[in-house]
Amino acid sequence: MSETRYKIVFDGTLLPGVEKSTAQLNLAELFKSDTAAVERLFSGQRVELKRDLTQADAQRYLQALTEAGVDARIEAEQRLELNLDAVSPAPSPASTSESPYAPPQSVVGDAIPQYATLNVFSFEGRIGRVRYLAWTLVLTVAMLAVVGVGAFFGILTAALLNSSLLTGLGIIGGIVAFIAFLVVSIQISVQRLHDLGWSGWLWLLNFVPIVGSIFPLVLMVSPGSNVANRYGAPPPPNTTAVKTLAWMWVALLVLLIVGMVAGGLSSLEDRYSETSYSETYDSNNADDAAEPAEAAAPAEETETEQE
Repeated sequence: MSETRYKIVFDGTLLPGVEKSTAQLNLAELFKSDTAAVERLFSGQRVELKRDLTQADAQRYLQALTEAGVDARIEAEQRLELNLDAVSPAPSPASTSESPYAPPQSVVGDAIPQYATLNVFSFEGRIGRVRYLAWTLVLTVAMLAVVGVGAFFGILTAALLNSSLLTGLGIIGGIVAFIAFLVVSIQISVQRLHDLGWSGWLWLLNFVPIVGSIFPLVLMVSPGSNVANRYGAPPPPNTTAVKTLAWMWVALLVLLIVGMVAGGLSSLEDRYSETSYSETYDSNNADDAAEPAEAAAPAEETETEQE
């Protein structure tokens, strides 16, 4: 007795809360095909996406389609009895017409990654806001460490050797390190923009007045999507280390903001104290100058009376 085979059937129905454009993009990524070919699957006609599957394979393909946002289903294929007497010659391949509703000819599931591949040194891929904070913290700490070590050896070399050549090489090395850290920072920001479904060129908004001051905050707080978009599959779940680093970065930012506010208030208080002291000092000087003038006036009146 042969094993029952199954097929995947789709009639254009979407899962609740999934937009048609999003589902089409997900299926295009899933099938490794273009959007035009995938649009034919949403005509409302019943389409068999995959046939002759075992139950385990059918469940795996159905899960991939469900994650893409479409409401497909599994159906058992009808078993046919083999009758050699009733066999007729197969039609010529040239005589068969291609159905306009035929699905793209591609293997579904095995070659489709569930999550995007992480790569810090790349302008491709996607990262969520938590991983964006964690990577930014690591990059900042690394940059401070390199700058600190470079400054220490630069001062030590200048004090011991007093060589202008070594000083020039140190300056060039510092410039190269700064450019490298800047490029990596841009790559991280571009991947965060991809997770939001935005173009990486929007990073240039950092140079726009006012907008550039709040744009990094938008990248930190804006949630991404947990489905594939035109920039690839969603990023993998955050690990415990990533979450810890992200919270450390948030705490550091809060401390920096509190320190800046406290410093600003202290500066205003010092200026107010200096202003009050200056006004008091000027008033005292004016009073001291007025007293000799008042003392001189009676003396002049006495001399006038004696005459």
